Parts: sequence; C-alpha cells; structure tokens
Amino acid sequence: MGPLLLLAVLAGPPADLEAVGIIVSRRPGAGVAILRSGGRERIAGVGESAFGGRVTAVSPGLVSLDFGGERVDVRLAGMRAAPPPSVPPAIASGPPEDPATPARSMERRDMERRLGQEVPRILAETTLVPVTEAGQVAGFTLTRLPEGTLLSDAGLRAGDVITSINDVPIDSLATLIGLWPRLQSESDIRAVVLRNGQPVALSVHLR
Repeated sequence: MGPLLLLAVLAGPPADLEAVGIIVSRRPGAGVAILRSGGRERIAGVGESAFGGRVTAVSPGLVSLDFGGERVDVRLAGMRAAPPPSVPPAIASGPPEDPATPARSMERRDMERRLGQEVPRILAETTLVPVTEAGQVAGFTLTRLPEGTLLSDAGLRAGDVITSINDVPIDSLATLIGLWPRLQSESDIRAVVLRNGQPVALSVHLR
C-alpha cells in the first residue's frame, strides 16, 4: 500500500463521499458505482479502490466500501453533476423511428420527479448484458426491464440492444454510465436500438 493510500485509509471516508450512480449486476460480487468526493468522480467496480476505500458490494441504492476494516455504506444520492459540453448532433441520418413508439415529449420537471420515484425500481429490476463483436463491446441487451417506468415509456423493450445514445456509441459500461451527466442538459434524448436484428430510433423531447 502506497503512503498516500495508507493516509487516506487511516483518515477514514471523506465527509462528502456520495454515490451518484449504481449499476447492479445479476452476477454475485459484481456491480459498478459512480462515487463523488471533493468535486471529483470515480467509477469503481466491486474490489476496486476509490477515495481511499475499497468497494465491497453494490446493491440497489447502496454502495458498501471498506476503509481499513471499517465498513461504510453510501446511499445513492440525487444526480446533479455539472454537465460537460453537449454531445454533438448527428451528421448522418439515423435509422427509421419505431412506428409503435414515435417521438415523445415530456416536461423536464415531470421526468426528474419520476426519476426520483423510479430509480430504486429501475436499478433493482433492469438487467444489462454486453453484446460483443470481434471482441469489442457493441452495445448492451436489456434482458429485463421494469414496465410502467420512464424506460418503458420512452419505448425501450426487453430484448432491445442499446447501441448508441445521442450519437455516442455504447462501447463500455463506463461510457453508458458517463453519459448521464451530459443528458441532464439535453433537450432531446435519442437512442438507437437493435430490435429483432433491425435498428430502430427512439427519442424523447424534454420541454
């Protein structure tokens, strides 16, 4: 253990440590959390270190860390990160829109209210499985999806393979998680999914 890490462990968890994102896995001992402290964010999986502690468990709404033998549970906080620059608009035309789920419009405050209510259920009941092509991640399959949530109302269905969001290819779990702060400042959220092998565009306009 290096001297800086040793000092961090001895000092205990930072007072402002919070969890701003959680991905729960079906596999025991797996999962990923986005942790924030001192204005910095760190993506860490189970067994990895962040801010002087080691992530020991990721469960719906909760991240457990070990700080020198002391267990610290950090609950999921509201996600209010300052957004990076906007994702550039698409240059080429995308796939056709799904006629069963045309572009939708929603009040931003209604979306934020529903997120506050539905995030625990979404995290607990949504399962993502990576899809690889030539050894590289090319998207994530929604093998399980809670009905009646923002995800299903946006047009997503169980079995969809999410390949891009707002023109950003989903090539890793870190990319998918990292998109969240950007999307908070967007007026339009667009996703391209493979459904029954065919690309389909889904979009939501936030007023």
